[in-house]
Amino acid sequence: MRIIRDTYFIDDADRGAAAAIGNFDGVHLGHRAIIDLALKAATGLGVPMGVMTFEPHPRQVFAPDAPPFRLMNAAARAHRLEKLGVQKLYEIPFNAALAALTPEDFARVIIHERLGLTHLVVGQDFHFGKGRAGTAADLARFGAEMGFGVTVAPMVELGAGEVSSTAIRAALTEGRPRDAAAMLGHWHRIEGVVIRGDQRGRDLGYPTANMSIAGLHPPRFGVYAVQVDVLDGPYAGRYNGAASIGVRPMFGENLPNCETFLFDFKGDLYGTNLSVALIDYLRPELKFDGLDALIVQMGADCDRAREILAHVH
Repeated sequence: MRIIRDTYFIDDADRGAAAAIGNFDGVHLGHRAIIDLALKAATGLGVPMGVMTFEPHPRQVFAPDAPPFRLMNAAARAHRLEKLGVQKLYEIPFNAALAALTPEDFARVIIHERLGLTHLVVGQDFHFGKGRAGTAADLARFGAEMGFGVTVAPMVELGAGEVSSTAIRAALTEGRPRDAAAMLGHWHRIEGVVIRGDQRGRDLGYPTANMSIAGLHPPRFGVYAVQVDVLDGPYAGRYNGAASIGVRPMFGENLPNCETFLFDFKGDLYGTNLSVALIDYLRPELKFDGLDALIVQMGADCDRAREILAHVH
């Protein structure tokens, strides 16, 4: 998969794709339906299949002080899209100049002139252009005028309601990772580089791989059974484990992070990229009377996580 970030100087080989457009935060089942339609269009037209998205997320530009809300960072989104067969990822820089384009100018300048897209697929609730004034119907009208096709995908429903990033955030906030996974179509994952922590886990007999969750919507704080993909380096592969997400109340005030203990693993993961899949919520964060009580609980957490993960493939 090629990632294209510059819309001014674009290779001819990167023009002409059939593309799905959206933020695709989480790449959930609703997004999958849009992407599948783009793949069908690309196959029919004999052109590359693409996704157009925006980085940073427009909400980060318009509401920079809002609480973290993203389900995945740009790298995690790219990993997921590549697994779905996306060939061209147009990661359009979102800034004030782009936000100021009218819907018609966005369609003409970005979609038609610069990227030369041949077909677009959007959801029913798609809005674009200055003030989000453009609708899916407007895009179809511009496409008819400018020479690109448009398909509008219906909303996807699961159980009692529509699949949405908002509903997935709610499930994670409430400690329901399996419900989130049902809407996502995959396990919710936290991806990032392993950073140096205070190394308390090593002293307690449970060395952990520490990752920042800055900028991401925080799941319910507590301990989870997890599957871990080590994405690079000499230990690349899949492992089971237990992760603690939160502020570590035993040790004062701390920034939220994710600390993961990999079962049956020995090695140095500093600087390695990890993808931690949340399988089950085990318990909330607790402040224990002492380290001995914490160690006993960590052992119990790991035992329970092993039992759960023995049935997950």
